[in-house]
Amino acid sequence: MPPTLAIGDRAYSSWSLRGWLLFEAFGLPVRTERAQIYTDALPALLARFAPARTVPALRLDDGTVVADTLAIAEELASRHPEAGIWPDDPAARALARMMAAEMHSSYPALRQACAMDLRRAYAGFEPPADALADLRRIEALWAWAQDRHGGAGPWLFGAYSAADAFYAPVAARVASYGLPIGPAGAAYVARHLAHGPFRRWRAMAQVDGPDQTIYHLDLPLAPWPGPAPLAARAVAAGPSVNAACPYSGKAVTDFLTLDGKTYGFCNPFCRDKTVADPAAWPAFMAITA
Repeated sequence: MPPTLAIGDRAYSSWSLRGWLLFEAFGLPVRTERAQIYTDALPALLARFAPARTVPALRLDDGTVVADTLAIAEELASRHPEAGIWPDDPAARALARMMAAEMHSSYPALRQACAMDLRRAYAGFEPPADALADLRRIEALWAWAQDRHGGAGPWLFGAYSAADAFYAPVAARVASYGLPIGPAGAAYVARHLAHGPFRRWRAMAQVDGPDQTIYHLDLPLAPWPGPAPLAARAVAAGPSVNAACPYSGKAVTDFLTLDGKTYGFCNPFCRDKTVADPAAWPAFMAITA
């Protein structure tokens, strides 16, 4: 049985996003158990992941519980050295670990001013000076890593690493709040927004639980700057092109249409996460082909 990751709301829990990317982006299987933040459901979930106090929390297949995203990254790197969670080069690996640790412990102004909200993008947001100072520091680190260790690859250290997973929520904040960023930083943000694992998480975030209105701002909404989703929509009934859900292999009960064809899924969540961004899901796109 794969390990189990306790997470919070996908739309708002940046720490949960980091923890999940440490599996999805490296091809490591994981089950998730979700609880809504700011409700009694979250401490009830975490009680089964003692001694963890926050999400994400990981229960490994041997029963060991690992809390904290840095600890999860290091434990996965130890157990799966073939996955490439950290760069192979010692100098690059040292900088990647430093950058992940700084992201883990720093940038309070940016976090306070720009909470992660994957359901909205705003127009007209004016970040405070201290949040902009945090962002400038982050941009400098991104440039430092890419100049010295990026090579021909698109990520901070060429290939995707845990450092990129740790900065994915920063890319989400730049996107949601329209934060001012230079061309190199903007290109790096765009790579995150187009990254398959990030797109799949955001697609689930669109349909995963109610809005947390505490995060809403009284500002005009803007289009999300990532790849535009294909025009799918949910429908009440089939018949569908496929008899089995592309994700679970179970019989279909819920349906969507895309390009004039109907496709089936084994439950509403499978259908709705696909409607949110069909091209994010390789298993679904395979049946459309």
